[in-house]
Amino acid sequence: MNYRRIYVIAEAGVNHNGDMDLAMKLIDAAVQAGADAIKFQTFKTKNLVCVDAPKARYQNESAENRESQFAMLKRLELTEAAHFQLMQYCAEKGIDFLSTPFDLPSLSFLVDRLHLSCLKISSGDITNGPLLLAAAKRGHKIILSTGISTLSEIERALSVLAFGYIGDKQETSIENFERAYCSSEGQASLMEKVVLLHCTTEYPAPFADVNLRAMDTLRNAFGLAVGYSDHTCGIAIPIAAAARGAQVIEKHFTMDRTLPGPDHKASLEPQELMQMIQAVRQVEDGLGTALKRPVPSEIENRHIARKSLVASRPIQKGESFSCDNISSKRPGNGLSPMFYWNVIGKKAKRGYETDESLSAEEV
Repeated sequence: MNYRRIYVIAEAGVNHNGDMDLAMKLIDAAVQAGADAIKFQTFKTKNLVCVDAPKARYQNESAENRESQFAMLKRLELTEAAHFQLMQYCAEKGIDFLSTPFDLPSLSFLVDRLHLSCLKISSGDITNGPLLLAAAKRGHKIILSTGISTLSEIERALSVLAFGYIGDKQETSIENFERAYCSSEGQASLMEKVVLLHCTTEYPAPFADVNLRAMDTLRNAFGLAVGYSDHTCGIAIPIAAAARGAQVIEKHFTMDRTLPGPDHKASLEPQELMQMIQAVRQVEDGLGTALKRPVPSEIENRHIARKSLVASRPIQKGESFSCDNISSKRPGNGLSPMFYWNVIGKKAKRGYETDESLSAEEV
């Protein structure tokens, strides 16, 4: 799957805190920042976590009380009606609406009711075979995050997606997943529909743990489009990812980092999101083409920056050119200094004043 330009996803996630007014403000901020898409999260808490499931360390640090993960997520659920409202508002504002399904009913809702054509699968579900298979069977594009994953786990996930995409009627099994993955049809489907996002699943992610070069490893190992889902503080790493060839960049953002909630602390505020996207676009423009040649904007500077062979003192007609009477000086509208050795020892066909350029016809 290839994008015309870097596809920037402003990850709202659960930073709406269950407040629709805040969710709408997040959409407005993403639009103003220049994002291509804003992404939310779709889940039913009862289908996502066990009642006694522990919270991650960063979730405990950001919580104002000791509520369970179940209770925390229950507060952050978006209703079906809220999804329709948010999607409609995105359409009005001209920004793509995306969401990550965290359970099978949520996936069905996004595809069958909201009719999304692209699904984002979280790093936590890269080993969730049933969810991966259900997503691929719908035939939609998938952006797959790969945090906490080994190459073998990613390959196994891709084998499930390949099996789902090609509509294999065989029994669902590890062996048949692998057979689909190794087939030319399966590989073609993956190349057409899947983007792999390198990711470090920590909030915020330490810079030393980002290992951005692993994005290259994903590209080389699987031959698919790659991108980067960022959880670091600041905007430096997403910009570096753009320079490294990311086709998709995803970044959490919030209206206010001091708001209560699990993800605000590791998110950008609106002005920072705008700065990141502007920098990504500048990097994208700067990458240009791999062809090395003079470009239009620098052509007029060629004569200004380069040098010509000139008389370093007055030269009489018939006098031999030597290192004592010629040198290289700007501008570069005369004989190139690359012909210096061709000129040395030849006799001047006419006289030259100091700083007068030599020409090919005269030497």
